[in-house]
Amino acid sequence: MWSEDGPISESAAESGFDSALAVCFEDLELTLTSMGDAPWSDFLLNPRRLRGSDFLMRWSQGVWSEQRLIDAVNATERYRALPYGPSGVAPSDDIRAFELYFERLEAAGLGQIERPDLLVFQTDDWAQASAIVSRLGGEAELPFALEESPDIKALLRLAVVAVECENSLWKGKMMPDYGSELRPQKRLDWKEGLRKAAVLPTIIVKEEDRLPLRGWQAANRVPIHVWHVFFDMAFGIALDRIEGLIEGGLIQPTVQTFQAPGGATTSKVIHKIYYHYAYPLGEATSDPTLIPDFIEEKNGHILPYVRFEGGTLVFTIEALRVLDELAAR
Repeated sequence: MWSEDGPISESAAESGFDSALAVCFEDLELTLTSMGDAPWSDFLLNPRRLRGSDFLMRWSQGVWSEQRLIDAVNATERYRALPYGPSGVAPSDDIRAFELYFERLEAAGLGQIERPDLLVFQTDDWAQASAIVSRLGGEAELPFALEESPDIKALLRLAVVAVECENSLWKGKMMPDYGSELRPQKRLDWKEGLRKAAVLPTIIVKEEDRLPLRGWQAANRVPIHVWHVFFDMAFGIALDRIEGLIEGGLIQPTVQTFQAPGGATTSKVIHKIYYHYAYPLGEATSDPTLIPDFIEEKNGHILPYVRFEGGTLVFTIEALRVLDELAAR
């Protein structure tokens, strides 16, 4: 892979910071292509160069969507959610502090460890879970605690489900193929699906994450579900269900190009799971507010972006039923 300055190593391109803010080329909505070079396109915020507002907006969007899920879980009063992966417990109000957190994680040799983003507990177990987190130094220190430690093992024994969070800048119900029925497709050996170019809500899993997540699930005996948030709704699906769909040929891989904040691009295989196979997780009862904001660096450079704030997601009866079934096990 190459950056403007020459070849870039795989490890540099896939650091925790870069991975957290990597943007698919299809989502680079704010890139200006008709104006030529813009002075702020080489904006230097920190040692990694942020190439436009897309990356700052992606950061804000990820923080917002994950908090929306935590609030939705907590509002059920039967369950409580805890951020567990590094992207969920890293500083959420300062992009520089966000990067420094990942640098600290990498310096500790823990930057490449794959963990689900959230853990969900029954409310009756919350006091015990909170006590364990306090002993470990608080939520921000969880990624630095080895999973072989007695405290982490005790915490995971209390968890009902672990969640991998994804989000998309779409209103799902307005997507052109939302509501379309699955039909036999030649490219799927006449298994049911939709045309290759269909635009509809999907739950996305990167191929590079599949094996680590499966390994985590097997090692810790906590089921993983993927929860994907759209502006107006959210869907959930068990990792085991995703594996069955892929292995059964019902979902074919898609190759997409991603760009990291440092400018490096890489092609990644992703799996886009039709929402038809998922359970409806939640419905938005209020939309987020998109607030104009900017970052000013000490040398006077300014980079504008859009910040996400507010919005409410309410869990569906189906989602509560899934959690109840998991808790009963």
